[in-house]
Amino acid sequence: MHQSTVMTDDLVIRLRQHLHQRLIASVESEPLVIGNPERLKKRLWHLLESIKTATGLRLSSEQGDVICTEVANEVIGFGPLAKLMADPDVTDILVNGADAIWVDRSGQLELTDVQFDNEAHVRRFVDRYVGAEGKHLDSTTPTVDTRLPDGSRMNIVIPPLSRTGTIVSIRRFRPSHSSVDDLIQSGMLSREMADLLILAVKARVNIVFAGGAGAGKTTLLNAVSEFIPDNERIITIEESSELALRHQHVITLEGRQGNSEGRGKVDLRLLVRNALRMRADRIIIGEVRGDEVFDMLQAMNVGHDGSLTTIHANNPYQVLRRMETLAMLADGQIARETVRNLIESAVQIVVQISRTADGHRHVTSICEVGAGETGYQLTELFCTGRDVESCQSDTGRRQFVFEAGSVRPGFFEGIWEKGLEVPASLNTLWPVRESESC
Repeated sequence: MHQSTVMTDDLVIRLRQHLHQRLIASVESEPLVIGNPERLKKRLWHLLESIKTATGLRLSSEQGDVICTEVANEVIGFGPLAKLMADPDVTDILVNGADAIWVDRSGQLELTDVQFDNEAHVRRFVDRYVGAEGKHLDSTTPTVDTRLPDGSRMNIVIPPLSRTGTIVSIRRFRPSHSSVDDLIQSGMLSREMADLLILAVKARVNIVFAGGAGAGKTTLLNAVSEFIPDNERIITIEESSELALRHQHVITLEGRQGNSEGRGKVDLRLLVRNALRMRADRIIIGEVRGDEVFDMLQAMNVGHDGSLTTIHANNPYQVLRRMETLAMLADGQIARETVRNLIESAVQIVVQISRTADGHRHVTSICEVGAGETGYQLTELFCTGRDVESCQSDTGRRQFVFEAGSVRPGFFEGIWEKGLEVPASLNTLWPVRESESC
């Protein structure tokens, strides 16, 4: 008779790993077990009972259920991160090694009590998803962007680039699509600002949404894209799919990482060039950060008006300077003046978005781009005014006063010829001219 063994934390880890190995070995000839959660759970309980009988383990039904659930999550779920992935308030999950897992919950970073067993456990977790996407992660390719089954975006960095083990950054996918009204309600922008952006989208104005990571660039882009007419064909281009356009005619193109020799790589620049041959009415690039910006600017100037994109930048002027730099790096032979002229004619509106320390996202500026004698001319149509600290929202977040500029938007010229009308809210700010009222 076997001597009974009391469960310890170390023994739980080893038992879980052993059960995982036994399960994988037992279902090699029975793959349907993996695809059936109910059958998977029964198989795990059967294997666990055989282990208990063979070793004399004292294991309560509650402990057994926890272990079986954890192993099932390892196989078909999110492993130790399952609880965090199920939390609707968590927007980002940050794994800084096996025993340091942080989350961004409602705009605030928090250290959790969730842990992986060890570094090998973290690698098993990420390798499962990296392999499923046909990508690879090794010393020659130590960084990878991939997508989880629920649509969440995952970035991985391994040694030698990281000195603290495998680093995992997960940006949660939000199935609930925020509408413009939702964003107004949250305090991200005012009704007048929203009306301006909606009109700009309908008038086929090229718009760049700028801000830092997690500021809400993609969220706002998704929201205003709902006002693109249904009879238009949209092509979206991304490195890792994050856009969620609710439009009946959307073609999604996604870049691809090359193999260890660099073969098979498909970058965004190639996708932009290909999109030009796909009869696109509008091209939307999830984020420009490389030489694809040059082709995007050309596309905006040759019949793809109304295109949208996002970019990382701290202010509207920096947006233009960064695009300028990226375009010149893409084609070292082109003169700076030529690039500036290209940007001035392509980019019409820059929307700057920021996130406060308490997690509140709001539009800080909407600028119209023009050409000046000595460089770019930015006309501020809206800006964030004073912070009304005494006026709290239902969520306890600070409220901002959004102020309109004195200069009427230039794209209002000829708006009537496009079959559009300026909303009353905007006419109040910038009265219509008599020449446009007929």
